[in-house]
Amino acid sequence: MCDAEPSTAVQASVSVCICTFRRPALLLHLLRTLEKQATNGRFCFSVVVADNDSDRSAEPVVAEFSATSELAVTYGCEPQQNIALARNEAVRHATGDYIAFIDDDEFPTQSWLAIMLEACETYGAAGILGPVRPHFQEPPPGWIIDGRFFERPEPATGTVMAWQKCRTGNLLFRRDILEGVEEAFRPEFGTGGEDKDFFMRMASAGHVFRWCNEGVVYETVPTERCTRSYLLKRALLRGRNSLKHPVGRENLIVRSMLAAPAYLVALPFTLILGHHVFMRYCIKFCDHAGRLLALLGLEPVRER
Repeated sequence: MCDAEPSTAVQASVSVCICTFRRPALLLHLLRTLEKQATNGRFCFSVVVADNDSDRSAEPVVAEFSATSELAVTYGCEPQQNIALARNEAVRHATGDYIAFIDDDEFPTQSWLAIMLEACETYGAAGILGPVRPHFQEPPPGWIIDGRFFERPEPATGTVMAWQKCRTGNLLFRRDILEGVEEAFRPEFGTGGEDKDFFMRMASAGHVFRWCNEGVVYETVPTERCTRSYLLKRALLRGRNSLKHPVGRENLIVRSMLAAPAYLVALPFTLILGHHVFMRYCIKFCDHAGRLLALLGLEPVRER
């Protein structure tokens, strides 16, 4: 899609990649939001939907949207449930000079792509990351707000990002950094960690990623995620996935062996400071416990 005048030269093209698994309402909302992206005549963009569901549940959503929209959407399906394979399926269909990744439970501001593209060109970066801010479907409990459990760190615009701090939830990068790369995302990472591995390999190849705090997308947070059990399961999974990377693995294990018992001892005392503080320390404990359980070959939680 491009809103340029016929005489205006379009400078770049962007492929927006979405990996999805059985979230039709959220996917449709995202597609309708992308349709409203302002290009200011500077670039064109299209969308790739990679369906990670063997039942092809996203296919009718794409068909319904495409029937009434001018936005070009390519559908692909990766039947094996593996997020790395789904991301590779999306990349295979991407034809733009730039590739952008956005999750199917997110939606961008109207100027998202324009801002991210401008930042990438301004800094001469390999790619740009931006903030993912929570959008609650219903007002959450007070302790969720006080604890800021769905908020992520937002460094200053232009900050060079360490690969350990990078993620694909809001990302735009130059397609040519994938030249000579056999697989952008390695399937052995399964349900998590494939993005960290991607950024580690890109950093090793000399590619620099920067931050743009103005390129905002919002993550839809349903009511069922605003629970203690969800947050603790997410922390256990995060801890487990952190050990999939060989780089720094030993240091993480040592840290967790020291931190897990310390947090456990501190937990009763944090109740004095409020429930949100207690939950924050419970989550920190589960992050470290997830690592130690993975080290022992135990998986008490397989999904959030």
